[in-house]
Amino acid sequence: MASEADSQIANEEEFIDLKKTANDKAHIEEGNQLLTSDPESAKEKSDLSSKKNRGEWGGKFEFLLSCLSYAVGLGNLWRFPYLCYKNGGGAFLIPYTVMLLVAGIPLFFLELSFGQKAKEGVISIWKICPLFQGIGWGMFLVSLFISIYYNMIIAWTLFYLGSSFSSDVPWRHCENDWNTGECGVHKFLMLKNCTEILKGLFYNNTCLTRDEIGNSQFEIMSNWTNVSTKADHNSIAYPSDEFFHRNVLQMSEGFHDFGTPNLSLSMALLGAWILVGICLSKGIKSAGRAVYFTATFPYLVLIILLIRGLTLEGSFEGIKFYLTPEWSRLATAKVWGDAAVQIFFSLSPCWGGLITLASYNKTNNNCLRDALVVSIANCLTSFFAGFVIFGIIGFMANEMGLDVGKVAKSGAGLAFIVYPEVVSRLPISPLWAILFFLMLLTLGLGTQFAVVTTVHTTLLDVFPSVLRRGKRPMLVMLGICIFGYLVGLSCTTRGGIYLLQLIDNYAASYSVLIIGLFECSVLSWVYGVDKYIDTISDMLTFRVPIVFKYMWKYVTPIILIAIMLFTWIDYQPSYYGSYIFPTWADSLGWTISMTSVSAIPIVAFYKLFMRKSVEGESFMDKIRDLCKPDDTWGKPFSITKATGNKELYQTNSRSETPSENNEKV
Repeated sequence: MASEADSQIANEEEFIDLKKTANDKAHIEEGNQLLTSDPESAKEKSDLSSKKNRGEWGGKFEFLLSCLSYAVGLGNLWRFPYLCYKNGGGAFLIPYTVMLLVAGIPLFFLELSFGQKAKEGVISIWKICPLFQGIGWGMFLVSLFISIYYNMIIAWTLFYLGSSFSSDVPWRHCENDWNTGECGVHKFLMLKNCTEILKGLFYNNTCLTRDEIGNSQFEIMSNWTNVSTKADHNSIAYPSDEFFHRNVLQMSEGFHDFGTPNLSLSMALLGAWILVGICLSKGIKSAGRAVYFTATFPYLVLIILLIRGLTLEGSFEGIKFYLTPEWSRLATAKVWGDAAVQIFFSLSPCWGGLITLASYNKTNNNCLRDALVVSIANCLTSFFAGFVIFGIIGFMANEMGLDVGKVAKSGAGLAFIVYPEVVSRLPISPLWAILFFLMLLTLGLGTQFAVVTTVHTTLLDVFPSVLRRGKRPMLVMLGICIFGYLVGLSCTTRGGIYLLQLIDNYAASYSVLIIGLFECSVLSWVYGVDKYIDTISDMLTFRVPIVFKYMWKYVTPIILIAIMLFTWIDYQPSYYGSYIFPTWADSLGWTISMTSVSAIPIVAFYKLFMRKSVEGESFMDKIRDLCKPDDTWGKPFSITKATGNKELYQTNSRSETPSENNEKV
């Protein structure tokens, strides 16, 4: 009897499920017919259909790895360790952690939840507040600028990687066509021995002591400009330095000698864009598969390099130098300012990448958990990379008889000069070079994938009915790659390094701080932080912790303003090495920076100008109306929490709730 009863219940449940499915299909079809019957809604229906077909991640792990690959970039390897040692060693971790909690995680979660709720690109997502759609255009321009110069760094990496596949690394010695007479660490060591130990003068590669030339002649020669009286570590011409500047870049003396594209670098840049294009050719599906490698491989190489580095003489001195805390530094504003700046630029909010990646999530994905995991993992990666880098730097300092602080560098100099120099001193140099540059390549590609995807997704979402058809998304990606390559050729010239440095200094610095401030303020104050938290809580099916209300509304905007002020106070004209950029170059940099920011007022004025006036409506009424969410924001295709049924929302409805929309569809 029990089995018959169970069977009857199962049959009844199956019948109810089938009936519910049939009702859902009829419900959606009815809505489609209603939309079709209205000619004015034909385009909206087409756009809606395109949005439903924009794709999703293959799984939660793909999204998590994509965010990690986006956030963990070259800066984690070549900027954080240097900042840590410069700002008090282990003590720097305190302000760094504080800034992670009050600025990094809140902004990261804000953008993930925003993108996941709307499921749209960085421009079309601003239906939440149409007057400020310029914020999305600003993010789009920032990502476009970054994609151009970032791929040039990937091209350098490909050049080094190709050069490493040989019996020996080409930057080991000073006997190449590109080397100068100043090349070689050996000469520096001779100079150091002469001036510091023998107390002599170094002239014409010869050491002259007082005993050899007499006191009077010694004093006379001490004033000669071509005589060295002390060893300056900044004057060392490493073979790896000359390989990078004289062979790879073929660098000129400044902007005035810009030159034409370098064939070798042009081919490397072409290879970089082909690699990006292939990996992103099928949109989010192919990108999701690629991140399994780009997100995990760097950790494998870092572990291998750490193990190898710890076996080198002097490595522990380097790590000690990296971690030794200077607690007194915590009382200085600069340390806290550097921590805030590093957190902000390390997690890369306000570029549009986080919104774009999250827009391919399932609606009920726990993006709060993802924000915590990725933010903390990003910071731990930076900290771990410091052990690897300073272990290697400690070995190099020991080899040269210098203090660790005189060898430590940040930026491209660390990746393309210091580490290659260390590699040349290790057994089986090509193997270590290949591993290191493969790691750099995957770190760079992880960020580049997200940046290019942002540009691509934005274009598709702005024109969904036109571009999300057939092979058109792939053709759009091809167009982006061709455009990026042609513009990027300017960075392959003899003066290209100066242009790249200029774009790096301005494209994603001041502009993203201003964009981030507007983004946080609009969502918290214009749309309303309470309303936003209710919306996100409903999406996540659990209540967002109230601490985020105060973070988004007060703390994070204040931190962004503080970072902005600190950055401006700490501003100095652009330079590369000893070359100070001309004033017009910095003016060009400010133009690049303000181009993305200017989109905010330009789009706002355009929206106000194009909006049809209603009789008796004031200018302020127009502004208020444009600050209200568009009818379709956040509900092109939704899932009700109560039943789990898919519901199609009519695009011309003002209703905020599923029940009200059901009456109209």
